Amino acid sequence: MSLFSLSRQCCRTSLLSFTQCRTFNSTAISLARRQNAPKIRIPSKKALAAKQKRRAAKAALKMGKLEQLSLMDAIHVLRSVEVDAPKSAFELYVKTEMGNGVAVPKGRFKLPRQVKAQAEDRILVFAEGKLAEEAKKAGAHIVGGLELIDGIINNRIRATTYLCTTSLIRAITPRLGRFLGPQGLMPSERRGTVTDDITGYMERIQGTSEWRADKQGNIHMPIGTMSFNVDDVVRNFKHFMLSVKKATGNIKEGRNKDGKQATVINKVLLSSTQGPSIRILDY
Repeated sequence: MSLFSLSRQCCRTSLLSFTQCRTFNSTAISLARRQNAPKIRIPSKKALAAKQKRRAAKAALKMGKLEQLSLMDAIHVLRSVEVDAPKSAFELYVKTEMGNGVAVPKGRFKLPRQVKAQAEDRILVFAEGKLAEEAKKAGAHIVGGLELIDGIINNRIRATTYLCTTSLIRAITPRLGRFLGPQGLMPSERRGTVTDDITGYMERIQGTSEWRADKQGNIHMPIGTMSFNVDDVVRNFKHFMLSVKKATGNIKEGRNKDGKQATVINKVLLSSTQGPSIRILDY
């Protein structure tokens, strides 16, 4: 065998050995990397609860740093900030904490001095026979029986207030309870919207407007403008807060049958268009 052929054979053998070794070593390194790779940690329920608790504590600390004043002092501070903006509004913010299974707070009100023109209610009444005739005479926009259910579910029939007579409430509840309930529109004996005195109820709500908290229990309401005198703003504030306290069970007339409060008022803030949010102490 010539020297050239021997050298060529040795090179082939060395190249083959190198390729095999290289492949083997690369596979081992890849396996090692996979074994040593950090695993994705899935937090436990306890860890998630602890994290939420820390966030709540930080939020409470942040809220605690807000300026806390009496209602009169807060009004004067905001008026001084908005001295060049007489059309700026006083904005009331109420934060409530709802318990499990508690309906979203809502109520009716009529401010002693209106801030702006209120939209007209559209009233739907479930009634039949003589009570249906009374509802029409009282000014109800839509009056009918079970035939209205499909139109309501399909959003062909809409209203801002739903009333029902005592004889029909059991018939409409199975289908409308899940649809109107989450919106806070389902007729309820507790709220007085299940009644046979349709005329009396409509007379009581005439000229009033409805407020409703959002799903988190937050309530926003303008209660005046900078052009209002201080007494008007104070009266509007107290009148609206009385409605909120009744709806949330923070006064005797609004409590549940067991005497417990259904909803807690966590804080009340007053702000303006360009001014800061001030936590109110005396509400």
